Amino acid sequence: MSKVGKKLTLIPAGTTVEWDSQSVTVKGPSGELTKKLALWGFDLSLENGFLKVSPPPSLNKKNRSLWGTLSSVVANMVLGVNKPFEKTLEFEGVGYRAEVSGTDLVLNVGFSHPVKLAIPPGLSVTAGKNNIVIVGIDKELVGMFAAKIRKVRKVEPYKGSGIRYKGEVVKKKAGKKLAGST
Repeated sequence: MSKVGKKLTLIPAGTTVEWDSQSVTVKGPSGELTKKLALWGFDLSLENGFLKVSPPPSLNKKNRSLWGTLSSVVANMVLGVNKPFEKTLEFEGVGYRAEVSGTDLVLNVGFSHPVKLAIPPGLSVTAGKNNIVIVGIDKELVGMFAAKIRKVRKVEPYKGSGIRYKGEVVKKKAGKKLAGST
């Protein structure tokens, strides 16, 4: 049995959840979020302010694995429309900078050309002196865009320059030693 799937999701006041056989819609103070989810026979029910995901009668291996996933996705939707998700990226390097230009994020991170990334709709991106803050109600979209930015210039293990998540620890490697100095 799925421990994650059994968890009940608290629905705060001012938040509504609607669903049909193909999608789930959550409305809250920060906005509205709709995801197309094939529910595969799972049943959603509201009981005393909690949302419960119930498994189908035939609980095979595939359904057991999807039960926790579906429950987590819906719980993250409820959390996002009440308090938007935020990811912070830090960058370090000589001449590294970022700026938001219209609907694009322009990164100057040591290449011969600036790297332009289109900001997905539904996200708010701000660029500071040496950090980038991504805010949005969809946890999946925030995480995917942050990973896309980080992938542009991963942290280099010798100098430590590159783009990293805030608080990410990067192990630095020792450089080559000079041989035979006797």
